[in-house]
Amino acid sequence: MTDKEPTPAEEAAARAKEAEEQAALPYKWTQTIGDLDVNIEVPGNLKGRDFVVEIKKKKLVVGIKGQEPIINGDLPYEIHVDDSTWTLTTSPTPNTKVLELHLDKVNKMAWWEHVITTAPKIDVTKITPENSKLGDLDGETRGMVEKMMYDQRQKEIGQPTSDEQKKLDMLKKFQKEHPELDFSNAKIN
Repeated sequence: MTDKEPTPAEEAAARAKEAEEQAALPYKWTQTIGDLDVNIEVPGNLKGRDFVVEIKKKKLVVGIKGQEPIINGDLPYEIHVDDSTWTLTTSPTPNTKVLELHLDKVNKMAWWEHVITTAPKIDVTKITPENSKLGDLDGETRGMVEKMMYDQRQKEIGQPTSDEQKKLDMLKKFQKEHPELDFSNAKIN
């Protein structure tokens, strides 16, 4: 059996089905590679104390007290419970509020196909990740990326990389400190 690429019509049908399934959910959700946000529109007269929100490592329960939960299921991957939050905010839609959940992913390298395992899946292969900014990186990673970018530019214009420049600088310093040595016939790699 061979896997064949879907036709543009099949691809469009799959996209439409996925969009329809996601629109039917009682919440809207988005994700980055590091976290997941869920928004639930609720009646505007409700207060935070009117909700039941349980955020666990692999389980999520969200609902209005005395009613069936809006979300109740297992998460596909673990989250950092202490770094996950929920808030109730005003909504642009009159007489409504938005219950906003922020889930911090443990695995910062996985896209989620759904919020809970019983929900319809999205095709994660179609996700286009957001561009990162150097400012978003931690100091060590940022330094490494900046060095790689510098070295790449140097190679493109035929100049020494940062490591090669360090070696040349050390050699020049050594030659300056030892003028009695003759380096005119030396081969330097």
